[in-house]
Amino acid sequence: MDTPTVGSTVRALTTDGNGAFYESTYIIPEMHTGDILVKAVMTGVCRSDVAMMQGGFQLLPASMHGHEGLGIDVATGKYVATRGEPAYADYYVARKGTYVEVPELDPKYIIEPVACGVNVILNSLEELKKRQGGKMLIIGTGFLARVAHQTIANLKLDYDIYVVGHSNIEYWHLLMPVPDKDEYDVVIDLSERNTLELVNVAENALIIMAAEKSTGMLTSFGSWLWKNVTMHFPSPRAATFVQAMKLSVTWVQIGKLDLDNIWTRGYNRQNEWQQAFDDAVTRPKGYNRGYIKWD
Repeated sequence: MDTPTVGSTVRALTTDGNGAFYESTYIIPEMHTGDILVKAVMTGVCRSDVAMMQGGFQLLPASMHGHEGLGIDVATGKYVATRGEPAYADYYVARKGTYVEVPELDPKYIIEPVACGVNVILNSLEELKKRQGGKMLIIGTGFLARVAHQTIANLKLDYDIYVVGHSNIEYWHLLMPVPDKDEYDVVIDLSERNTLELVNVAENALIIMAAEKSTGMLTSFGSWLWKNVTMHFPSPRAATFVQAMKLSVTWVQIGKLDLDNIWTRGYNRQNEWQQAFDDAVTRPKGYNRGYIKWD
């Protein structure tokens, strides 16, 4: 198709929260200084998109469906990874501050989910520096936890690290089924489970909350208030996120982030996109993360 302009209509994938994505359209909006028009090449199928499709996550506007983008800046021909939406559209506008250049069109440069893990640490870096030498508990052992753990090492933060979780044994080697009774100076919560309720934190501890709770969590905050706990909620909307994206690109390029077996399958946009969402739900054997790819 011809390159669209402002006001043009292109194909997109969207959901109404009733269990499926479907073919829709996206109208190219007005662009401002620093914005770019992106031709989609690969877009990761995010867990939050699947949860939104199934009704377990708030239904966002259609213009925000798909955010793990990798594509081509139409104006310059440069390759870009985007945090902007809707990356399930054939073409979409990435706003200023939501994209970074990448060296090649390879799934490892679908940077948004990687940057989420990096930003868990980067967003709280000053607080983490204050507590070095202490005990850290990471709750969760999935993709975000792996990237956050590698970020801690790359930034040379000094912590005695303990891990609670049920997956990626080959990466973590030794996991704790539940937190022990010791107190932790830093707790990084990356799990949908309510394990945090079982954790003892030290005075002046830092809690980094980076996951929604599937069933909610009830607390009076009493013990955390008494212990002068600091809480951070890192988000892709944080000012540090673009920095996290840039850092992720550099680390991926020089091999300082191990992303082996992260992206396990690409699905053709023309005839396999429905399978991409189906597999993200059923998670067949060997599946980790999938992405939709444009020819």
